[in-house]
Amino acid sequence: MAGRLIDEEPELAFQHALAASRRGGRLAAVREAVGLTAYAAGHYGEALREFRTYRRISGSNVHLPVMADCERGLGRPDRALDVARSEEAQDLDAPGKAELAIVAAGARTDLGQLDAAVAELEIPQLDINRAFSYSPRLFRAYADALAGVGRDDEAEKWRKQAVVAENALGQGVDEEPDIIDLGWDEEEEAKEEAERRRLLDRASQASEAAPKTASSAGAATAPAADLHAAELHAAELHAAEPQDASIDDQEADYFVSDDAESDEDSVERDELESAEAPESGAADEHDDSSAAGYQDQQDRRED
Repeated sequence: MAGRLIDEEPELAFQHALAASRRGGRLAAVREAVGLTAYAAGHYGEALREFRTYRRISGSNVHLPVMADCERGLGRPDRALDVARSEEAQDLDAPGKAELAIVAAGARTDLGQLDAAVAELEIPQLDINRAFSYSPRLFRAYADALAGVGRDDEAEKWRKQAVVAENALGQGVDEEPDIIDLGWDEEEEAKEEAERRRLLDRASQASEAAPKTASSAGAATAPAADLHAAELHAAELHAAEPQDASIDDQEADYFVSDDAESDEDSVERDELESAEAPESGAADEHDDSSAAGYQDQQDRRED
């Protein structure tokens, strides 16, 4: 959003970029967007701060010319010249050096050093016979500097050359004009037809492969179906067999194991008492009968 609004509504673009910085403030691209929109909106202090942060995060000096111009915007042309003479400025590419020379010439003009402004622009990139993307701006800046020192004829020559450079570069016209398709493109139509045939062939191959897959799946499931039928038949035979009458069909109330102690823990107390009562009575009766038999033997011996 900020990129679309920066040319038409720079202040609104700056607010959008600020909102983005609250969420992604540690991203170099976000800080770059804040700096560019702040510069376009005339907030040179904020722009300078954001560009410094961007350089610290990314390690890039690509915005060094804009930082120097921010110093000019803050009324500090001497600091702008310091930026232009810094070691980082020597590592800029040709467009960056051209932009920085334009800013340095403006700083010299702010200080009243008009001849020095002309000298700042006389750099290797100032070639009247060759045109680059930065050439029209550089030619016009040089023409203004020449006019400032009274060299009007030369200034007019460079202004005309700036127009020639723009025409050669195709600047000043829409880079992406609206194109209306007035007819069918035979090449595109051939591509669409080939794609349509390819899709039809793929669909027919898939339909032919479907019955084979179904038959193989049926063959694989047949043994499983036979096994299931055999299990059902065995279950029916087992249900038809007569059951032993001695087997109690009623399920036990608890699980009976081989461990008597475990069984005792799993039986309710009243069941244990009811089971112990007959056993104790039988034991008493056995003891009484044994005592009576012993007494009869003693009586027979005495006789």
